[in-house]
Amino acid sequence: MKRKSSVPENKNEGFFNRVYDVTRMVPYGRITSYGAIARYLGTAGSARMVGWALNSSHTDTDFIPAHRVVNRIGMLTGKHHFGNSSTMQQLLENEGFIIENDRVIDFAGKFWDPMTEL
Repeated sequence: MKRKSSVPENKNEGFFNRVYDVTRMVPYGRITSYGAIARYLGTAGSARMVGWALNSSHTDTDFIPAHRVVNRIGMLTGKHHFGNSSTMQQLLENEGFIIENDRVIDFAGKFWDPMTEL
């Protein structure tokens, strides 16, 4: 997918677009991790870079469900990038997730792994 954004081209744009493409495929009511996306993209050591990409996703003109991406144990580590500290949790709860202490309950049961799902 071609990214429709007014953000200037940079060396990370190709990687960021690939992250956005995978993130758009995470189904409603499912959740994945930064590391799972990185592994799917063939860059297993770049989970942090996936996080940076998703932190910038609000500049994209297309909806990117970044709230469906959490850390490897289900923690809402990116919550402060959603305008306020409760928006990410609210978005997930709207999809049926139960969140306690900034962590997704039944993370394993709701986990979507692009390596096996795509």
